[in-house]
Amino acid sequence: MTTMEHTLGASIARLESRAKVTGTARYAAEYVTDDALYAWPVPAGIARGEITAVHTEAAMTDPAVVVVLTHQNAPRLHPVEDRTLTLLQSSHIAHRGQYIALAVATSLEAARSAAGAVLVQYKADHHDVVLAEDHPGLYMPEEIDGLWPGTREHGDFDTVYATAEIRTDAVYTTPPMHNHPMEPHAATALWDGDALTVYDSNQGSVTVQHTLAQLFGIDAGQVRVVSEHVGGGFGSKGTARPHVVLAAMAARVVGRPVKLAVPRNHMPAVVGHRAPTIQRIRIGAGRDGCIQALAHEVVTCTSMVGRFVEAAALPSRVMYIAPNSRTAHRVTRLDIPAPSWMRAPGECPGMFALESAIDELAYVCGIDPVELRIRNDPQVEPDSGLPFSSRHLTECLREGARRFGWHERDPSPGTRYEGRLLIGSGVAASMYPVVILPSRAEVRADPDGHYWVRVNATDIGTGARTVLAQIAADALTAPLGYVHISIGSTDLPEAPLAGGSSGTASWGWAVHNACVRLRGLIEHSGGSVPAGGLSVSADTTEDVKSGQEYARCAFGAQFAEVQVDTDTAEVRLRRLTGVFAAGRILNARTARSQFIGGMTMGLSMALMEGSTMDPEFGDYAERDFASYHVAVCADVPAIEAHWIDEEDPHLNPMHSKGIGEIGIVGTAAAVANAVHHATGVRVRTLPIRPDTLLPHFA
Repeated sequence: MTTMEHTLGASIARLESRAKVTGTARYAAEYVTDDALYAWPVPAGIARGEITAVHTEAAMTDPAVVVVLTHQNAPRLHPVEDRTLTLLQSSHIAHRGQYIALAVATSLEAARSAAGAVLVQYKADHHDVVLAEDHPGLYMPEEIDGLWPGTREHGDFDTVYATAEIRTDAVYTTPPMHNHPMEPHAATALWDGDALTVYDSNQGSVTVQHTLAQLFGIDAGQVRVVSEHVGGGFGSKGTARPHVVLAAMAARVVGRPVKLAVPRNHMPAVVGHRAPTIQRIRIGAGRDGCIQALAHEVVTCTSMVGRFVEAAALPSRVMYIAPNSRTAHRVTRLDIPAPSWMRAPGECPGMFALESAIDELAYVCGIDPVELRIRNDPQVEPDSGLPFSSRHLTECLREGARRFGWHERDPSPGTRYEGRLLIGSGVAASMYPVVILPSRAEVRADPDGHYWVRVNATDIGTGARTVLAQIAADALTAPLGYVHISIGSTDLPEAPLAGGSSGTASWGWAVHNACVRLRGLIEHSGGSVPAGGLSVSADTTEDVKSGQEYARCAFGAQFAEVQVDTDTAEVRLRRLTGVFAAGRILNARTARSQFIGGMTMGLSMALMEGSTMDPEFGDYAERDFASYHVAVCADVPAIEAHWIDEEDPHLNPMHSKGIGEIGIVGTAAAVANAVHHATGVRVRTLPIRPDTLLPHFA
């Protein structure tokens, strides 16, 4: 491959693609280890209470079963901040589905059968699992994740809203949504004395390494975590999860390697999920559509064993001019599995509500929804007053409208028929913050012209491995085929997790710096590399502090066209177009894949995804793909992703922004707004199902 072919922005196939399609890429549960055993967890059968007895006799009658661990015989763990990980330590049940026992056997089938034979007796307590706007346990957190205030006010919202010419007031709700990556959460664990090696499916092996070390009371240097190939995460693999703790615990007890893959129907209870939200948005504006007052107030929930707040009001602090604003969160603890990160946490449900409310405002004012957004596009960030490093939302809206043919539509809702089908189109904007974290990387040059880059990045299916190779090749001015990437192991230079759309921007900076320094050393020595090779390390801890004087975000606009069957009320997507401003696009092929994947997930959120909490049993009713529906290829007939050329020197040496999450943000609102345009019915609760629309066609 020539030097020019690796230019950043080029459409390069993933370096590991052949290994993945031929099955030679090893995932967490696929590593071959001698004498391995298999584990199957036992979930709690009540929502709250105490275990009064555990009977394992029937499970142990099978000679293939090695041990059944319970709170009565499991090793003691040291406390950690995430209490969902202190497993099998007491008889208390905090939520249905909590792991309370573990069967370990010589085969997967025997372990599963043994887990099913464990008999558990309980003393059930009254449980509370239903979120409501008037829940007596609601409180207002002072901070969210230690980063943002839970409540923020500017100006005098109440007075200005009360006197505004145009006022809107609506409540939008989103249900619990569950992470279902293609590869389930899985681990293979083995001990050598007090040294632990874990092959784990996660988004950041350093986080898992330190958590396991703390739990088992050993030094972090005694724990090796390998995550070379990961089949998706969406945030649910951003921290250690129960499976890896149980695998390590069992391996220590039996003195043999243990494999554990979380069963698909267990995942809603043990790997985190997007919490439900109830969001009230009030907007006061002039008849020209210019926003004068905006309030975005969120009600959500967390668990008894976790502390996570779905920060859905944060986007309203950034998106539009609102001199008088209030953004607030209220949260209550329920007897439910612990909510956690799911692709674009906060921004995703928050922008559904905000962009639906903006659409409603546009219709009340009689202004085109694209034009109304442009009129309220700020020059500085409304919350902080900082200038944006770059903000091309208006360009995304205009380019998207052009590509989509937006201005050819009749703006009147419920007027376009094709037989019994109503056709409509909708738009929404999207935003996601730029996050760049300190990282380390190392690169070595060999005399034969090959380069070896080492960085503990994690590729969860985004193409990070390939893009990092492109960054290195570009900085080294070397052919891409001569650059070799090692990622996904705690043996490598420390790097942050793959989350918050921060991965490539963070790891890439360290890789770029190391490669530039190495190239300088080689050029200084006349272009030759000594026989023993030449190595350079990079640490960006000080570098990433630059650019903080700017508000840094990626922006986008999504346009959707839907059809609604007036006989069945079924909604089908016809086409979806997204245009994004995300800094310099480093690989056209992987970037387009990320944008399209995010928009597909947003479509899924709009029309399909969502689970129902059974208040009597305290359990999610949809626990598998037969009942928890996600979009598939047949649901996405035509989807396009485009981007504008955006130069932003205030980010990193590559001038890149994260793109993993911006695609999902705004898409659900675009679809919901299209449904309104098609039918004249404003749907404020997701997902949009036939039973919501059918009464309007009767």
